Amino acid sequence: MSAATTRSRTPDRLCAEAVDLARAAAEEAAAPGVVGEHVSVVADGDRVVTHFFECKEPGYRGWRWAVTVARASRAKVVTLDETVLLPGPDALLAPEWVPWSERLRPGDMGPGDLLPTEAEDPRLEPGYSGADAPPPNSVLPDVVTPQNLADLVEAEDATPEPADRADRATDRVADRATDTSPAPERGSIASVAEELGMRRARVLSRYGLHAAADRWDEAFGAKTPMAQAAPAPCVTCGFLLPLAGSLRQAFGVCANEFSPADGRVVSLAYGCGGHSEAAVMPKPPPRAAPVLDSMATDAFPLRPSPDSGSVITAEDESEDLGHS
Repeated sequence: MSAATTRSRTPDRLCAEAVDLARAAAEEAAAPGVVGEHVSVVADGDRVVTHFFECKEPGYRGWRWAVTVARASRAKVVTLDETVLLPGPDALLAPEWVPWSERLRPGDMGPGDLLPTEAEDPRLEPGYSGADAPPPNSVLPDVVTPQNLADLVEAEDATPEPADRADRATDRVADRATDTSPAPERGSIASVAEELGMRRARVLSRYGLHAAADRWDEAFGAKTPMAQAAPAPCVTCGFLLPLAGSLRQAFGVCANEFSPADGRVVSLAYGCGGHSEAAVMPKPPPRAAPVLDSMATDAFPLRPSPDSGSVITAEDESEDLGHS
C-alpha cells in the first residue's frame, strides 16, 4: 500500500475538527431544525473530508447531510467545498424507475388514450414489404400486371413442343421486363390489396401470434376450472365462431350471451355449462334403498293365531278390545 493511499484514508486533523463550519453550512442549506447530530467523518482524499449530519426532515428517513471541507497544502484555514443531502445505508428510497412500456398492463387504456408501438416491435412484421418483387429465378417480371399474366396464360395455352413453349414464354416475359415504358400500378399486389381493404403496413409476426395464443389459452383454455367441469369442449358447440388464418385450428369466438366467455377468444378445448348440446339434463342416478325403512307399516294382530296353541274363550270373542 502506497503512502499516498494511507494518507488519503486518514482524515486530515484540521478538516476533521471543522465540525462547526460544516454544521453551519448544512443549516444554511437546509431549513431550521432539520440538521441533527454529527454522525461520522470520512476522508475523501488528502486534506479533503466529508462530515455527515443526521437529517430530521420528515419523509427523508435515513438520509444525511453531507458537507465536504478542504484546505490547501501548508494552509491552516479550512474552506467549504460543497453541501448535499445523500441517502444513508438505511435510507427510505423511491422504487426504481420503470419505463411506461413495462408498467402498462392490460385494461389500463381508457377513452382517448394512445399507445404507440415501437418501430422494431417483435409482435409485428411488415405486411407487404417486397410483395411485388418476384422470388429469385422467377419467370415473372419485377412488376406483376394483368398484361404480364395474360402473356403467361397465352404462352401456356399454346400447343408447340414443351421446349418451344417454354422458350416462347421466356421471350415474352423478357420482352416485358426490358420494356422501358412505365408499367401500370393498378395491377400490383399492393394496389389490389389496398382496393380490397386488406393492405396493412404491419401484421402480426410469429412471435405476436404465439404470445396472443398463450394469453388466450391461459384465460380460456382446457386447464381452467370451467373447462374441467364442462360437459363438452367448444369445438362441438354451435355458439363457436371460428377465427380466420392460422389460429382457426385452435381458437374461436364465443357467441353465447349466457356464457362467461361471451365475446371472448376461447380455445377449442375450452368448455362451459352453456354448451349448445347440453340442453337435455342428465337423469339423476337411482336412489339407494334405505337401511332402516321408517315409512312402511308393521302389522300387529289383535288376537293370537289359531295355530299358536292359545285357547280362545267366548269372552274374548265378544269383546275384541277387552272393554265393556
